[in-house]
Amino acid sequence: MRVLVTGGAGFIGSNYVRRVLSGDYPALADAEVTVLDKLTYAGNRANLAPVAGSERLTFVEGDICDASVVADVMRGVDLVVHFAAESHVDRSIAGSGDFVLTNVLGTHTLLEAALRAGTGKFVHVSTDEVYGSIDDGSWPEEHPLEPNSPYSAAKASSDLLARAYFRTHGLPVCVTRCSNNYGPYQFPEKVVPLFVTNLLDGEQVPLYGDGLNVRDWLHVDDHCQGIQLVAEAGRPGEVYNIGGGTELSNLDLTGRLLDAAGVGWDRVRRVEDRKGHDRRYSVDISKISTELGYAPQVKFDDGLAATVAWYTANRSWWEPLKERAAER
Repeated sequence: MRVLVTGGAGFIGSNYVRRVLSGDYPALADAEVTVLDKLTYAGNRANLAPVAGSERLTFVEGDICDASVVADVMRGVDLVVHFAAESHVDRSIAGSGDFVLTNVLGTHTLLEAALRAGTGKFVHVSTDEVYGSIDDGSWPEEHPLEPNSPYSAAKASSDLLARAYFRTHGLPVCVTRCSNNYGPYQFPEKVVPLFVTNLLDGEQVPLYGDGLNVRDWLHVDDHCQGIQLVAEAGRPGEVYNIGGGTELSNLDLTGRLLDAAGVGWDRVRRVEDRKGHDRRYSVDISKISTELGYAPQVKFDDGLAATVAWYTANRSWWEPLKERAAER
């Protein structure tokens, strides 16, 4: 069994790779894993350090937009798990070109190579942000795509390409759409690691607008478990939502992080709201639960406490990242 993981040095992709090579997924107990990662600012070889010595791991530094590199790593692959993406909304607002190139052109390059190589299964990892914003209830997988940021528009486009390659060519593609992830090894530009590391450094944290935007929180371990269920038994051509079941406003999340750090609200700095800031996300996970037996296992309070403890104990991992970001 050969598995290609794109973006496998990023936050979620590296979690998946570590779990595969640590034996957490019996179906991939003997799988050979190739990681293809461009090592942009959010890709980090250190994320794979716990499994770097595995004889089953091959690392290839390369761009998913590079057709020759992609064709080379795709040979003989049984399963593709496609994490590689530009994923930060604020960065997409400041400049969307890289998002279109990586998320759309890169996904097309991978799909085309998988088709030519006769790959057995292709799991395209996407986001709940492609649905837009929802005031009440939860999105089923059939909900129209109504993205509101350049990032989510690029991801929606890649979702549609994946669907087209199944419908037109019969490529066995599944799409997963997850809610907000948190956990260890997350690049400290996202809200949880940004807030935690700022608080650990005695700095303030920026809270957008009124803080009442609502997100569903999903531990990265649960997300990867859902992805693996789809990889093993998801029906080709289908979309599967993966959620965590804990909806919090940004205000509520901030309060929990302040409590975890043992500090007060004087450490919060109110900032102007993000452009086009979606008010609420919520995915219906009944499909993946019913068909594949998915259920989130990590309770949010436990997962958040463990995440805060990880960042507290791993300054050597995140301090260089924040220093390089400050220099840029």
